[in-house]
Amino acid sequence: MKKVTVISTSLRHGSNSDMLADQFVAGAKAAGHEVEKISLVGKNIQFCKGCLACQKLGRCVINDDVNDIMAKVLKADVVAWATPIYYYEMSGQMKTLIDRMNAMYPQDYQFRDIYLMTTAAEDEEHTPKRAEAGLMGWIDCYPKSRLAGVLFCGGVNRSGEIEGIPKLQEAFELGNKI
Repeated sequence: MKKVTVISTSLRHGSNSDMLADQFVAGAKAAGHEVEKISLVGKNIQFCKGCLACQKLGRCVINDDVNDIMAKVLKADVVAWATPIYYYEMSGQMKTLIDRMNAMYPQDYQFRDIYLMTTAAEDEEHTPKRAEAGLMGWIDCYPKSRLAGVLFCGGVNRSGEIEGIPKLQEAFELGNKI
């Protein structure tokens, strides 16, 4: 049994990327893993100030929700990110969270496998590539980890448009194969 943390970065309840995250969660639970989904809806996540105090303290000096999220990510075996694609890139809130998790850099971490699930109105093959590259910048700082899988669902814009599309089953299968 693995400990799985799924971070849904959309700020819309029931968004397409959130629905992918839910299916990944269902698949991982069906495989017998311990799963926690963290939604960024309603979370207070401020911008990094670049003070680097986190490197000495092992936590951020900003008093918001990031330190709690980091603690869960550090203890996870698997981390899955779900994000809408905006202007061919990960959501701003996902990038802000990644920047703020700088306190993790010098710490011991348990995660090895990282997954990325993305949705976008655009449906070209290249649409998620910048988001993947951005996440790889984070993964590269943790040499014991790897990008274990990606899933992209293009052609969906309004919340719920993904309903009935086979990508939801693919998200379940991705979580189930951990």
